[in-house]
Amino acid sequence: MPALDAVAPEVYRGFYGMPMFTLLPTRDLEASKDFWIRGLGFIDLFSAPGQVTHLRRWAFQDVLLLPVEQVAEQPSMSISFSCVPSQIDEIRARCEELVPGSAAEPEIKPWNSLELTVHTPENTRVVMTAARPIDPDSAVAANLRAMGIEVPAGG
Repeated sequence: MPALDAVAPEVYRGFYGMPMFTLLPTRDLEASKDFWIRGLGFIDLFSAPGQVTHLRRWAFQDVLLLPVEQVAEQPSMSISFSCVPSQIDEIRARCEELVPGSAAEPEIKPWNSLELTVHTPENTRVVMTAARPIDPDSAVAANLRAMGIEVPAGG
């Protein structure tokens, strides 16, 4: 359940048939790998040097970095990963330390999440999104209901 003091699960190191994963082309495999690991908190699940690096955070948060000669100048895609609220500032600080200007200020979104947008070395727009707790009797809950999102009534 969303909570400001929610605890993040451990990184999942097991193998499974991946129902979804992202392939990201990068000109500099090592720089991208370093940023994703030290900045965004992923692990190197395995690497085939010069061919692919398989990164993971939580279960079903898999990214495969692939070396290429050229990547688009503008972000060609955006991908979001779940996290907990307490991780947002920590991730932002690490990314800014690695690549100044790579992380925006976190924003509270109308759908009741706290989101951090980061641009990675291979020019991918990554959004770290943390669900926020909701008071069913609040204006936020009323706005969500008006958008067609079910929020149980308070009692």
